[in-house]
Amino acid sequence: MKLLYLLLNIGSISVPFLFSFHPKIKLYKRWKALFIAILTTMTFYIIWDIIFTKIGVWGFNPNYYIGIKLFNLPFEEVLFFICIPYACVFTHYALLYYFPKWHISKRTTLLTSIVILLVLSIIGIYNVNQLYTCINAIVAIIVLSFTLKHQFQLLQKFYLTFLVMLIPFLLVNGTLTGSFIEDEVVWYDNTENLNIRLFTIPIEDSIYAFSLILSNLALTQYFQAKLFFK
Repeated sequence: MKLLYLLLNIGSISVPFLFSFHPKIKLYKRWKALFIAILTTMTFYIIWDIIFTKIGVWGFNPNYYIGIKLFNLPFEEVLFFICIPYACVFTHYALLYYFPKWHISKRTTLLTSIVILLVLSIIGIYNVNQLYTCINAIVAIIVLSFTLKHQFQLLQKFYLTFLVMLIPFLLVNGTLTGSFIEDEVVWYDNTENLNIRLFTIPIEDSIYAFSLILSNLALTQYFQAKLFFK
């Protein structure tokens, strides 16, 4: 099904986009900062994607995308870095609107962050020969360290909203990796990862999602504060 990857992207962003104009959520008021954040992160992630695709760390099944390529990547893969971050940022703010008291204590946030950083460091150090595992851990360490230092309050809320976002993550990423279809949209060279799967999803993809979403949220808040309200 050539349209599958495209439909996953459109399906992911359609409802969040429509409800961006909700009179209480009003995500459209953050659009300037949000789209600069998305442009910034997608530049990095697309470069990463191009390199890993070229050297065969992962690749794409032509049966599931329409055939248009940008930077030697399927058009849908480039679109992914717009649709998914947008949907996740919307979800974060929507959850906080409906659950305004959602946050964890400073102590719990700090301890959680330290544990995550330690685990990521161990994973990166002991898997330097697995490119996806090692680079993924390094990127997550950088993103989390930046947020821990500069936007601590974001982490107090993000750790909770991310747990909710893991549900659509399992559905979308599960489809991309072959959970609900005959074959996989995205394939992986398992010699470059831990070869541990959540259903069909490489465990590293959860770290990848963590970094991608958190970097977009952190940059959205950063650009909104620094560029538009001073």
